[in-house]
Amino acid sequence: MERRLLIMEDDRLMAEAAADYFTAKGWSVKTSENGVLALELLKTMSFHLILLDVMMPKMDGFTLCRGIREESDVPIIFITARVLEEDMLYGYALGADDYVTKPFSLPVLYAKAKALTERVQKKASLLEAGGLKVDVGRRQVLRDGNLLSLPPKEYEILLFFLKNPGRTFSREQLLVCFWGYDFDGNERVVDNHIKKLRKAIGSCGCAVRTVRGFGYRMEMEGQAAMWSAQTEKLRR
Repeated sequence: MERRLLIMEDDRLMAEAAADYFTAKGWSVKTSENGVLALELLKTMSFHLILLDVMMPKMDGFTLCRGIREESDVPIIFITARVLEEDMLYGYALGADDYVTKPFSLPVLYAKAKALTERVQKKASLLEAGGLKVDVGRRQVLRDGNLLSLPPKEYEILLFFLKNPGRTFSREQLLVCFWGYDFDGNERVVDNHIKKLRKAIGSCGCAVRTVRGFGYRMEMEGQAAMWSAQTEKLRR
């Protein structure tokens, strides 16, 4: 599975050098020069790792890290020229996973990134929801103990929803996440793949539900009634 990296660094040359190095290793890389734009990007795409500069315009890395942790447990490595112990302790308290100080070696940075993402992936190697079990390492999906054969795109979509249960994603967000910004088709492709995924997993105690006029979310049995009750309460 292709790993996705977000580099948030206002030094363009440094960001480009790191992006080129990771791209050469087979990673898909996005870059952002300020925290506000990075947060917008994170609303539409998921990543396996974030490289985060502490000192950035419009929003510093510490504030951004706090905001990311409110929504995601994606691994974060701080890249900084600041080596004060209190800064490092503050970053770890906010949820950072590691620190790299400038200037740094790209091979060492890559080794840290690779080790961290592999460790996180190993911890989350088995995902369960209802009657579904997904062995991430083996890319196997079982429904009530029976092995399912899912096409690659349906597998990635299922994995994404299992990692984000209860969260609602628009068709546009899913289109960008799985087909990229340069995709020439329309949002109907999302609906078609969701339809295929639903048919493949059948009735198994969880389902990808349609949020009318917006998109989709993963629900467990009984949650549909809960969402309906909450919606009705808001209307009153």
